[in-house]
Amino acid sequence: MAVLWSAAYTAFGLACALSGTALFGGSGRASIVFDWAGVTLGAFAAAVCGAVLRCGPRPLLRALLRVAGGLAAAAAFGLLMDVITLVFGEGVDSWAAAANHMLAAVGALLLTATAVSDRHPPGGTTAPAPSCAPVGVQLTACAGTVAFLPYAAMKLIWACGGTFADVSKEEMLAVSERNGASEIWLTLESWGLDATVLLAALGVFLLWGLVRPWGQVFPRWSPLIRGRRVPRWLPLVPALIGAATLAPYGVLGLGYCALATAGVVTMRQGDFHSPGDALLVSWPGMIAFAVYGVALAVAARSYWLRTRPMGQDGADATCPPRVLA
Repeated sequence: MAVLWSAAYTAFGLACALSGTALFGGSGRASIVFDWAGVTLGAFAAAVCGAVLRCGPRPLLRALLRVAGGLAAAAAFGLLMDVITLVFGEGVDSWAAAANHMLAAVGALLLTATAVSDRHPPGGTTAPAPSCAPVGVQLTACAGTVAFLPYAAMKLIWACGGTFADVSKEEMLAVSERNGASEIWLTLESWGLDATVLLAALGVFLLWGLVRPWGQVFPRWSPLIRGRRVPRWLPLVPALIGAATLAPYGVLGLGYCALATAGVVTMRQGDFHSPGDALLVSWPGMIAFAVYGVALAVAARSYWLRTRPMGQDGADATCPPRVLA
């Protein structure tokens, strides 16, 4: 599958590069350079996968697969925003860029899975018992949850008819409609329910599912599947997509807000009445995205480690056995 993905991604990037379609959005010479970078990534992944087929999963090739998977994950940056825009807006800004984000995310999963495959012992594997994350990871999850409170409070002030940063609910509704918000988004806003707050609540649910035992087993009230183990990929895929999008977006946004507050750069006014109002709104959002994104990455890593298949003898099935001298 990884070989097929590499060929498909290379062909997709080549088609975009030759037709002048921006693979990563934007325009001009930079977009052409990024297009050929995508072609190079696909060709590199294809070469590594071909070497694995010929020579087997040697340590060097596994390392190169991880590198290719990391680059593919970086190329998938923006996928979460595409999904949100597609659900709550009129459509994505660029279908080619959205397709690239989706293909790159699939490639990151396939390449990483190939890098860690064929490591199970001949005796078979068992799933470990559901467990809590270490205390430090749970404290990180608490920080990721608390970080959303100022952002949610700001959004709820608008949704409930209040004014924040000199902007009223009516003005926010007009801005959302002008920016192409979907009927679902506008309807929720009219009911006093902000869509981003609902998404934040889902994100917090995912975060705690990664650090608590109930995130590893389907609940008893769920029909047909109650009591069964949750497939590892089910929470890990959205967690990795969310962390890869929100953590860098929030951290870079915090840096920009800090520079704007210090007067080094000027905050763009956007849809607000002044740059100061835009800055006041940006701080809660960037803090929430940065802290939550980092917490999600930490929780996802803990979930990955705690749910690794174990050998019949209790050894970690994802690690090759050690040879004692």
